[in-house]
Amino acid sequence: MTGPTYLQFHLAFLLPALMLMTATAFVSRSRLRAVGRWHFGADWTYWGGVALIAVVALAYTTPWDNYLIATGVWSYGEGSTLATIGYAPIEEYAFILVQPWLTALWLSHLSLPRGLTTPSNPVGTRVATTGVAVALGVAGWRLLGTDATLYLGAILAWAAPVLALQWAVGAPQLWARRRLVVLGTLVPTTYLCVADRVAIEYGIWTLSPRYTTGVEIAGLPVEEALFFVVTNLFVVQGLVLYRWVLDRRGATEADDAGAR
Repeated sequence: MTGPTYLQFHLAFLLPALMLMTATAFVSRSRLRAVGRWHFGADWTYWGGVALIAVVALAYTTPWDNYLIATGVWSYGEGSTLATIGYAPIEEYAFILVQPWLTALWLSHLSLPRGLTTPSNPVGTRVATTGVAVALGVAGWRLLGTDATLYLGAILAWAAPVLALQWAVGAPQLWARRRLVVLGTLVPTTYLCVADRVAIEYGIWTLSPRYTTGVEIAGLPVEEALFFVVTNLFVVQGLVLYRWVLDRRGATEADDAGAR
């Protein structure tokens, strides 16, 4: 292959983004501390949560990723990868691990207001949003039956259980912080979509016309855009809920200490 490789993709897009997010995070944190705003990354428990999410992402995505490669949904240019484990190149596993850290670093630039109110009907909110996730999963399984919608269906069927779990646990809390969730998801999604579009253009990987709808957004297959939306949403919602759980535990421990 005479074009760029998957490793070069990492060096051109992921490594600089990680370095930039790491460097600018210090400035953002200092600014937020100066105005008395709590921010993600304010303590080491946040980064422990990021590490946990990265490991879970790798374990959950690996079988799905290998299945789609084995099926032929996408393939890699000749000579564009170093080696494979199963059907996926090692650079693919690195991408799965790096993406949560990139998204988490961006999220660490943002602040989380305290004392937010949640919807008046939290049970109803959880039930409704979980129902939406189940509907997405059912739609995904139905789409798996047609070649042209196989990739789209695979994304929905794969994403639905994670969304259902997150929304069943903390839909009211996520809704109360919806602006944070949207901003935290939108920026890394846009960046990774642009990077993915470049990789496809240079033939680092290729999506099969047989297993995709052919619908594109600025030259990017809609399935790829959806993939980055849901994966970044997984990370952002997971970290917001992780913070919420830690705050609840801290409040409970403080109440117990006060009662003594």
